[in-house]
Amino acid sequence: MTQAAGNSVRNVAAATRLQRLVDRHGDAGSLAEGALLIAQEVYPEIDIDHYLARLDMLGTILKARLPNAAGNVERILALNRFLFVEHEFAPDSDDFTDPRNSFLNEVLDRKRGIPITLSIVYIEVGRRIGLPLDGLSFPQHFLVRCTLPDGVAVIDPFQSGASLSIEELQRRLGALRQGHRPSRAEVSALLVAASRREILSRVLRNLKAVYLEREQFDHALVAADRILMLTPNVATEIRDRGWLYRRLDCFAAALADYRRYLELAPLAPDADDAREALIELERLAARLN
Repeated sequence: MTQAAGNSVRNVAAATRLQRLVDRHGDAGSLAEGALLIAQEVYPEIDIDHYLARLDMLGTILKARLPNAAGNVERILALNRFLFVEHEFAPDSDDFTDPRNSFLNEVLDRKRGIPITLSIVYIEVGRRIGLPLDGLSFPQHFLVRCTLPDGVAVIDPFQSGASLSIEELQRRLGALRQGHRPSRAEVSALLVAASRREILSRVLRNLKAVYLEREQFDHALVAADRILMLTPNVATEIRDRGWLYRRLDCFAAALADYRRYLELAPLAPDADDAREALIELERLAARLN
């Protein structure tokens, strides 16, 4: 058994609970619990209830300070001061790609994180003080949305809760599009609340990318497997997992994933490369048999 397979066996309880959480509760369940179950893949002894209680405590402390008549803008300002000034949550400027930045328990302990995990903390504490917050899967940089009486506020927890204008969002998106400035309508179309399943999948994709960069292929495989547990028919994720299986000499599993990838995306730009890989894997798998 490869190390990757061993990791999967040891953490099957966390994977099963994550699957049940997503399936049973839909988007009404706890985003924090899902994030902590992802962390349990690496921290099997993690006390999930302890960390959920810490989020409860943060919310309780802040809520007690707010007047009953506080509006959402006042609550946002209080939340920003509470998390980023008083409790000093901040980006990890020393090592952005540290895997710990993707694990909610580590973010709560170290008070350092990346956009999506700082956003999860922000959403969870904010909801506990009555703010209607949602995650936004904005390209490259995860954000948070708060519904206001006259519209929505777009908030960047990675920048201490800064409120972003449509013009700033246009600039950010334009930078990703090689200078092409998107219209206000294009930006507005991206400000749709992300489901919990989408948010947790994005946490896992970040983890997978970090592990690939560090050539920790066994850990990347576990992340890839969990992504596909949450989003089973994403062709590129199936291809990526096949590549990891192939890299770890799990030829039969790789063969199955490459076949599935070509079924789902026969006209993909890399389809010819996938077919070549398939031929090689068939040969290798036959040799093992």
